Amino acid sequence: MADTQPLTSLTAGTPIVVGGDRVTHVSEELAAAFGPGDRLLVVPDGTLLHVDAEAARVAADAVGRAAAAFGRMGTVSDDAVSAFFTAFADRLADDAAFAPIAAANAADVEAARAKGRSTTRLVLSETMRADMIDGLRSWAAAPSGRGDAVARVDHDGWSVELLRAGLGVVGFVFEGRPNVFADACGVLRSGNTVVFRIGSDALGTARAIVDHALDPALAVAGLPEGAASLVDSPSRATGWAMFGDDRLGLAVARGSGTAVAQLGAVARQAGVPVSLHGTGGAWLVASTTAEAEPFRLAVRHSLDRKVCNTLNVCCIPESRATDLVPVFLGALRDAADARGTNPKLHVLAGSEAHVPTEWFEPTTIARAEGPVTEAGCEVVAESGLGTEWEWEDSPEVTLAIVDDVDAAVALCNAHSPRFVASLVGTDPAEHQRFYDTVDAPFVGNGFTRWVDGQYALGTPELGLSNWQFGRLFGRGGVLSGDSVFTVRTRAIQTDPAVHR
Repeated sequence: MADTQPLTSLTAGTPIVVGGDRVTHVSEELAAAFGPGDRLLVVPDGTLLHVDAEAARVAADAVGRAAAAFGRMGTVSDDAVSAFFTAFADRLADDAAFAPIAAANAADVEAARAKGRSTTRLVLSETMRADMIDGLRSWAAAPSGRGDAVARVDHDGWSVELLRAGLGVVGFVFEGRPNVFADACGVLRSGNTVVFRIGSDALGTARAIVDHALDPALAVAGLPEGAASLVDSPSRATGWAMFGDDRLGLAVARGSGTAVAQLGAVARQAGVPVSLHGTGGAWLVASTTAEAEPFRLAVRHSLDRKVCNTLNVCCIPESRATDLVPVFLGALRDAADARGTNPKLHVLAGSEAHVPTEWFEPTTIARAEGPVTEAGCEVVAESGLGTEWEWEDSPEVTLAIVDDVDAAVALCNAHSPRFVASLVGTDPAEHQRFYDTVDAPFVGNGFTRWVDGQYALGTPELGLSNWQFGRLFGRGGVLSGDSVFTVRTRAIQTDPAVHR
């Protein structure tokens, strides 16, 4: 066995092997910051992640509470879990209990805006509040699935059953959308526990939800303390530490592509299964048979707000560019008008001749940091088709003129995050070919914003997975609380004389 010693310090310039065949080096900044009790994580792209001792402690404590709670969940009745969801929903619905949550969220939003950061996902609006309440109530009414027989095989004198059971502790890292906080608790329905870390912009809101709704609901229902635990720290390092904890049964990450990729790499190295919900952006393709009005509506209704399933790239066949490009540009401008802003267009290099010259003139674009003056349309290289436009109030999208639907599919498969793809047209055979050839888990024939667990399936989602990191084994792209389970095998012997 190798002789190992605790790592207590780092020296600048020290080579670190990456992936077995590459080397990176410790920077002066990392060496100066590293101390006893700290951890060094190496991800496959060569990035060195520094987890300080305090971040490691905070994450370990939260995971420990959730792990201890999972050990007691087997004795918790389904009625008690339902009571938790009902109490959680009731607290959010009660104006007096919700008031400090709303105040905390307003402070978070104000602080984020002062830093020039996006707040489109951060605001806990009345609509979001209602969706959280509805989601929790739906979990209260949903069957748990615990103990359900997946299969049964009968033998002479004995039988074997395959039964659903809780998976364990689910670690959850997500961006600053407060509604996901309630969605993540859905894993308790199927007998799991959850530990989560929210982005620093929404940490005040999360703390208020825990204090004024979540913890009181756990107590009222009699669920184990720690069954839903917040990693109470603004440090990103706590997320790395949590995902590197092999006590997790599943690690779920939502956020930006780079951050999610790093978290996924850390979890995989710890042997923890991952469900990643990173780069978003939907693709919409017009067929040569596309009718103008359905196409216009598909574009317009896919640009109402910026979330992961918002239209990001639109492909139009060259044979229809003359009539459909104006329709597309009109729908884009309508989406901006509805928000009181100007649109932002990108056009694939080689396609710019199809865009009127006035679109390239300077205009005011609403960014997270405030209004800025920039070109209304810019040319993007083919390699840039994978960029997800994180717009604030000015709808932002890329237009690509292509030879045909097959060419659009080839571009989508090569450059998109392989997430949402939609074809607008009237030919059933072409729709079938599109479904068969496009490499995406979510495929439609109209607007793209339908891709949502609660909207489409009536089930609050923990997140939506793209296929950027490969197809998923044994499940769909919607991760929900009732899809987080394992299968146990139980033998029932009725004849004591049975033997091999």
